[in-house]
Amino acid sequence: MSKFYITTPIYYPSAGMHIGHTYCTVATDAIARYKRLQGCDVMFLTGTDEHGQKIEDKAKAAGVTPKEFVDRIVEGERGVKDLWKLMNVSNDRFIRTTDDYHVAAIQKIFKKMYDKGDIYKGKYVGKYCKPCESFWTESQLVDGRCPDCGGPVYDAEEEAYFFRLSKYASRVQALLETGTFLEPASRVNEMINNFIKPGLEDLCVSRTSFTWGVPVDFDPGHVVYVWVDALFNYTTALGFMNDRYNDYEKYWPADVHIVGKEIVRFHSIIWPAMLMSMELPLPKKVYGHGWLVFNGEKMSKSKGNVVDPYLLVDRYGVDALRFFLLREFSFGQDGNFSNELLISRINSDLANVLGNLVSRTAAMVGKYFDGKLPENQEEGEFDGELIDAASALRAAYEKEMDRFALQNGLSEIFKVLNRANKYIDETAPWTLAKNEENKPRLARVLYNLAETLRICAGLLSPFMPGTGAEILRRLGDPASDWDSLGKWGLLPADASFEAGAPLFARIDVEKELAALDALLPKKPEEPKEEKTERPEPLPKIDFDAFMSVELRCAKVVAAEPVPKAKKLLKLTVDLGYEQRTVVSGIAKYYKPDDLVGKKLALVSNLKPAVLCGVESDGMILAAGEDPIRVVFLDDAVPLGERIR
Repeated sequence: MSKFYITTPIYYPSAGMHIGHTYCTVATDAIARYKRLQGCDVMFLTGTDEHGQKIEDKAKAAGVTPKEFVDRIVEGERGVKDLWKLMNVSNDRFIRTTDDYHVAAIQKIFKKMYDKGDIYKGKYVGKYCKPCESFWTESQLVDGRCPDCGGPVYDAEEEAYFFRLSKYASRVQALLETGTFLEPASRVNEMINNFIKPGLEDLCVSRTSFTWGVPVDFDPGHVVYVWVDALFNYTTALGFMNDRYNDYEKYWPADVHIVGKEIVRFHSIIWPAMLMSMELPLPKKVYGHGWLVFNGEKMSKSKGNVVDPYLLVDRYGVDALRFFLLREFSFGQDGNFSNELLISRINSDLANVLGNLVSRTAAMVGKYFDGKLPENQEEGEFDGELIDAASALRAAYEKEMDRFALQNGLSEIFKVLNRANKYIDETAPWTLAKNEENKPRLARVLYNLAETLRICAGLLSPFMPGTGAEILRRLGDPASDWDSLGKWGLLPADASFEAGAPLFARIDVEKELAALDALLPKKPEEPKEEKTERPEPLPKIDFDAFMSVELRCAKVVAAEPVPKAKKLLKLTVDLGYEQRTVVSGIAKYYKPDDLVGKKLALVSNLKPAVLCGVESDGMILAAGEDPIRVVFLDDAVPLGERIR
């Protein structure tokens, strides 16, 4: 029996998981179920990535420990495990990076790369994106922001260990250029052109500015960078460098890592480089799928465009939702989610095509033959086309599934289902039933429909496990293993077909959209244009008076509260040619970390004043009274530049 090891990325445990989170895992589940259907010994791994600064910050804000914070989200109601159960995900193993065996293994792995000389101590100075847990060089930023999430980055400077990523640049590039390691092909060019060719820099792999992570056991104060911790889960979950499991030799290397496009860089560059350092076999493939987007934007709670999978499953059923996610969108590309598309797909494919075929066939077997076909059957016109289509289905389906074209695999099934519905119109069973002499022909027509459904239901089961099983149950649980799904005529001639409730009912689109609109959270309204009363103008000044105010660009390099002064912050600002201390009454509206690294306008020729015992040499430009908003300058403005 062949082995097949497939993984999803381990997920950051986010409260309020939405339909976008399920997309990757449901797709991976369909592939895993397909390989099991083929007879493979499958290991399907998923889990949660629970370390890092953003977890520590969120836990602190919630008033709990980081472990308490992640436990609630992973194990609690509507947590990660609960969502996978809801979506009928068939993972064989679930790893948490806080699991003791994983933590101990990561410490051994880190030490081994250190002993080899591939990890060395230094000092990190650069840009860091907290949500993505990503380090960036200045040249990699897009408009001064994180190229992955588009969020702000901040200056980071701390003692750290580095991994010699540059040492493996040529080997990683050669791996990518094979054309088989990373798919789709568009991702390969992106990785080589954006990251390797500009010069692959060594990777910061430890942090000292927070504590929630795997401790570097030979250097207290350092924790392992979260992506080293996260990526090696694919091996530790099999027992690598631990004794929790013992099937590393059996399943590694992975056959495929299914990942979102935003983390392809980590999986296709950093991950193979670290495996090369460890002298371990490389995964056979990394597949980077697209995002589910909403009105052209990636789903995000902060944007108010998330969709609740619990609500959708409650209204339409888990199989309908799984089907929509995998039928509507091409797996390697972004897919634009909308309620209209979901309802339309349920009506067109599930109610009109699949559900209608099952109901009509079962009803006719029941009406004309009391639920069981006679053995006396007669072949006739139109049989050949349907039989040929159903007989060839498995091969066409396999070709698409083996290249992870899930949408196309489903499309092949529905071509045959549509052909079967057309066959009903061609053969007109209701006309045949009027004459007793035509009963053998009628029996063969209904047999052909039932046998087509046997094959289609079996091949649908990776996508719609409950629906596939229910159709087969109504047919009397006939053979539906991989071998049988490639053969025509295995359903007994005297097959029974049990009628039942419609698998999928048609939905009134207008009524349903109105109901969903009432149930789903409202998208935040666009801010209305503000209208303010005309202020009392100050006396006009001449140009010379204006030019006597010297405004210059300054960068905040340090910020801290002024003791015993709730409203004041003490800022150290750099003008390029000198540094100054400025006291500003903005503590109510800004934390020190909000300001460090930002450029602002400084009135540099204001006479110094002492505020709460601190001499303030200048004043920063701000707007408003409550709230006060600092006027920040573009990063491109040089330090000390006069503002006119």
